[in-house]
Amino acid sequence: MRSTRSTTLGVVLSLLLLIPTMAGAAVQRAAKPDPEAELRRLTQEASQLNKDYRGQVQSLEETRVQAGKATANAKSLRAALAAAKMDIVRFAQTAYMGGALDDTNLLSFDGDADNVLSQAATMSYLASQRAAQLNRIQSLIKKAKVAEKSAEEKIVRLQKDIADLKKDRVRIEGLLAKYGFQTPSGSGGLTPRTVAMRNLVLQSFPMPYGYGCLRPGDPGDHGSGRACDFMMSTGGQFPTADAKARGDRLAQWAITNGPRLGVMYIIWQQRYYDVRTGAGWKMMSNRGGNTANHIDHVHISMF
Repeated sequence: MRSTRSTTLGVVLSLLLLIPTMAGAAVQRAAKPDPEAELRRLTQEASQLNKDYRGQVQSLEETRVQAGKATANAKSLRAALAAAKMDIVRFAQTAYMGGALDDTNLLSFDGDADNVLSQAATMSYLASQRAAQLNRIQSLIKKAKVAEKSAEEKIVRLQKDIADLKKDRVRIEGLLAKYGFQTPSGSGGLTPRTVAMRNLVLQSFPMPYGYGCLRPGDPGDHGSGRACDFMMSTGGQFPTADAKARGDRLAQWAITNGPRLGVMYIIWQQRYYDVRTGAGWKMMSNRGGNTANHIDHVHISMF
């Protein structure tokens, strides 16, 4: 029995050797800025920039969404790693207290054979469980490191995007001054600029699937009467080839006529074109469906 307990104690010690390594990683994380707190701070700063620039800056929102997903993933993996560590400790304690039989005990045992076989099976099972848990922890450590690095990179990117937009404030404020500030008017709840854009679109493009502009209660441009969605399919379906080509033409029409009409940004086919950043078409990350990704409609927001 002493041999078994010594062996088990060795297992316990080898398992617990993992803890200082992971604790050191936790201390290293603690020495860095809390990514969740930094993301909250940057989100508030981005929100203020959106207000200052009269609407959601798409590049800023895109980076914020990516940073949020990366930070949430890192947090989830840290929680899974902590839970796995506790499982290992509990297993080690159970294995030690149980005092399973070793090979010497099995050969010299002179009692109930069923009892011997039962303990031997238990020992084998616990050994396999230990190996599985160790493999799981090693995998989680690797994934957690990758996730933490990704979250840090996305937060740095968000910091840079905010800094770049602040540096470009003079040019952007020039655009805002050029088009002036309009409030919704009339029973439709849209700004005059939005009404003019909508009417020209309807005159120039067939809309077999309809369109929508004002969305009361929406915190974005639809709620303030400064945006319209022009549908290229129904029920969240992917547009047909003809409908997609029509959406492509409409998006390009909005870019070409944007300076005259006061178009602020366009979203279409999981891409956005924001006049304020002057960066051309940029891809959006997956927002969860064809409608959320603007696969099925062209969104046009006005200054």
